[in-house]
Amino acid sequence: MQQHKSLQSERLIIRPTLEEDADLIFQLMNSPKFIKYIGDRQLYSVEDAEKYIQDKMLPQLYSHGYSNYSLINKKNSAKIGICGLYDREGLDGIDIGFGILPEFEGLGYAFESSSRIIKAAFDELEIPEIKAITNKENVSSQSLLLKLGFKLKGTIVLPNESDELLLYKIER
Repeated sequence: MQQHKSLQSERLIIRPTLEEDADLIFQLMNSPKFIKYIGDRQLYSVEDAEKYIQDKMLPQLYSHGYSNYSLINKKNSAKIGICGLYDREGLDGIDIGFGILPEFEGLGYAFESSSRIIKAAFDELEIPEIKAITNKENVSSQSLLLKLGFKLKGTIVLPNESDELLLYKIER
């Protein structure tokens, strides 16, 4: 996956998140489940979301060639969520994360996009293993990670955080 490369799956265009996706990021990061399970990113406007993309997502895209991806429905061009590979502080290695807007949850988009990104990470980026972290209460994410082939490896507390998270791993 070279810098700015888009991917496709059966139903999705999976492309790097850019400033033009600020509305999607604003909606998703202010959804109740995102705040409950991932955290409040304190995005109070679409402008805050645009700055978040500029400060948190694009630097990794430019330095690593991958980062956060916006998920776009091929049929109607609706932006439905995000999925990506992250070089997260406090976590040794690369991890995968995903978030789907509430109205699109339960339709298999997180599995579809995660599967495609994992394939690209292993086959194109030659990343030997991918980690994943999730809140202990987030049973749907735990189930999805197991369905994707991840194995539970233990727990972790990230820097400047207090919650103990479940740590998963999948190898190439």
